[in-house]
Amino acid sequence: MTKLNAGASAPIFDHLEELRRRIIYSLLFLVVGAGIAWTKVPQIILLLKEPLTYTNLYKADKLQLVATGLTEQLIFSFTIALWAGLALALPFILHQIWLFIAPGLYPNERKYGGPFIVGAGLSFVAGIAFCYYMILPPMVKFLVDFLGGTVGAIFSIGQYMGQIITLLISFGLCFEIPILAVILTRIGIVNHMLLGKVRKYAFLVCLILAAIITPTPDPINMSIAAAPLYLLYELGVLLSRVFRVRPSDALESGNPT
Repeated sequence: MTKLNAGASAPIFDHLEELRRRIIYSLLFLVVGAGIAWTKVPQIILLLKEPLTYTNLYKADKLQLVATGLTEQLIFSFTIALWAGLALALPFILHQIWLFIAPGLYPNERKYGGPFIVGAGLSFVAGIAFCYYMILPPMVKFLVDFLGGTVGAIFSIGQYMGQIITLLISFGLCFEIPILAVILTRIGIVNHMLLGKVRKYAFLVCLILAAIITPTPDPINMSIAAAPLYLLYELGVLLSRVFRVRPSDALESGNPT
């Protein structure tokens, strides 16, 4: 019995060791990415300040970004470097994730490793770009110029940048919905029929997420955010249908059930 238990626990420890190795590699890639981003922190801050240039207060020199604490600039510089480093290291981290889960997949499913890494990386970048160019300019202008520029504003750089980064990362993650739908379909958790049946609930969830992500009561800005989220869900349904598990796939993988 002791030998049997020891033999059964061996694979568990092997998986834990493999997981530890992939986490260490991912952290190393993150450190390298953060180190590269650290050299570009001033340029990144200028990019994040760009949405303010669309406001009347900025044009009238009645808006300032200030540091409210002695260490705020330093701490926030580390924060920027960390998130920007994560964006740079994302393809390599996704590769480590794939290397961890690939041994548990059937041979015919492992061919999706490249498309998964490329698709997830491009989706994340597309989400950030959409938020930066389509969501932030009207949202920031609405909030900053709410009183028509009659009141000046002083923003903490940490608070402002933190909210902007949160929005960017949120949209980057939301744009992963189609990739997630494909993965869950291939491993048999969902299918296009199930996703189609809960379409109306997905629409409601998209509206709620849009209301949370865009902290403005303006229905136009919320619609700008909700529309692509729902389109991403519909794209996920379509991709789930395209990449659904067919009987031939099950036979090829050696699992006829």
